[in-house]
Amino acid sequence: MFTVRMVELPLPSSDREIDALVEWMTDTLCLVRKRGDAMADNGRAGPVHRLLRDHLFGQPDTAWDAQMLADELALMPASLNHHLSRLVECGLIGYTNEGKGWRRYFLRGGSLSNAVAFFQQNCSLVLSQRITTLEPYWKRTGEPMAIELPEPEHAPFMLGLSDHRPIPDDSGGSVLSHWMNDFGMLGERPGKEIVEDSLSVRLMKTLLERDLPLSLDEAVESHGGQKARIGRILDRFRASGMVERVARTDRLNVALWTAMTTQYQRRGEDWMLKKGGFQRLLDNKQQNTLLRSLKKGELNVDDVGRHLNNMEARNQMLLLNLLGGRLPMGYRLSGPSPSAIHRRIQDRMDRVLRRMVRVANLLDEALQTSVDEGNA
Repeated sequence: MFTVRMVELPLPSSDREIDALVEWMTDTLCLVRKRGDAMADNGRAGPVHRLLRDHLFGQPDTAWDAQMLADELALMPASLNHHLSRLVECGLIGYTNEGKGWRRYFLRGGSLSNAVAFFQQNCSLVLSQRITTLEPYWKRTGEPMAIELPEPEHAPFMLGLSDHRPIPDDSGGSVLSHWMNDFGMLGERPGKEIVEDSLSVRLMKTLLERDLPLSLDEAVESHGGQKARIGRILDRFRASGMVERVARTDRLNVALWTAMTTQYQRRGEDWMLKKGGFQRLLDNKQQNTLLRSLKKGELNVDDVGRHLNNMEARNQMLLLNLLGGRLPMGYRLSGPSPSAIHRRIQDRMDRVLRRMVRVANLLDEALQTSVDEGNA
């Protein structure tokens, strides 16, 4: 079964240091969980790093007996099997049962560059097959807001990919919850979040049915739970590329009304005209009408929308900025259709894969140079 979790990391600063290149590869594929002082050496003395550097990557034409590896790395067989299983599942390492005794493990394709080429194909194929799981759940029309602003910044990319497999009878989960887990959207240890009615699954169903971005306040009102926890869940969704965080421009009138009433009470009419942007952006009729309503305390959201109806969206955003207001943020699916989401995730995944190809080529060259120098 193909299973991998990858994160987007900048290319290593050194393109000839073998340890730095191996470390980048293990970190990108989440093969090592780094914790505290035990990883002060960045994991370079750890068994996974040594397994790759000295054996599987370092001697790609050799098939390694599992018992021999356990002895050389001073690992218990169960621990070694865990690490080797992770490498086999991501497709970089293969094994053979030829002959008798222990399995023999080897680098696929005879070089890291070839192994990464296999890995690329698997990632793209599994992504295209698994994204179709969303189609029965997709209820949103994909209709954009009247004013669309790009996402201010992308979340760090972290994606899980797994082959399709039957759902265990005793898991308590659904097709959607297991799909989310396979894509890394439930965290490393999903626990109760994998059940069919968990908070994470309910939030995803809401996003699959909703066109407007979902704010944290709305999520708490609809599903309960703490705002901080919901924020962490939605940020995990963002990391996969499935969800984006955008400005709630559909609430522009509300934001303008809040900013106008607040600044009028704090600073008065003269500030609104000069520094608040009224004289700069509004005509005399708009200024007089809005200020009159503010003075009487009768201005409401509908009034703001009606008086600024003919004003360009860009100028409305500028007015909000001059008044010191800001738009709330909300979460929504990052495309109008499953195919659009597929393209978005594929683009971000391709960037990681291109870096993997680059590091694999550098590592093959560096290891070969090291062998040549040792033979000289």
